[in-house]
Amino acid sequence: MLQSLRPLSLAKRMTLGGGVGLFLITFFLATAEGTDPAWGRYWWIRPLLIVPLAGATAGALYYVLDLLALKRGWSRIIIGMLGFALLFISLWLGSVLGLDGTYWD
Repeated sequence: MLQSLRPLSLAKRMTLGGGVGLFLITFFLATAEGTDPAWGRYWWIRPLLIVPLAGATAGALYYVLDLLALKRGWSRIIIGMLGFALLFISLWLGSVLGLDGTYWD
C-alpha cells in the first residue's frame, strides 16, 4: 500500500541528487584544461544545468521507489542499491548530454 506523499522528503532527495550532480560537474569543469573558442562564450552553462537536473530526477525516482518498498528486510537494501545505481546512471547520462558538443564532440 502506498504511503501518503511527503513533499519535504521529496524535495530533500531531489536537492541531494542535484547537489551531488552540481558538485561533480563543477569539479570537472574547474579542473578541465583549455577550451575551444568554437564552443562559444557561455558553453559551460549547459552542463551546469543538465547534470544537476539529472541528479534531481534520480532523487525523485528514488523517492518513488522508496514509497513502493516494504519497510523491512531485504527490500530496503535492494531499493538502496537500486537508488545508488540509478543516481550513478543518471549522472553519467546527464554529463554525456550536458558535455555533448564541447568536450565530447
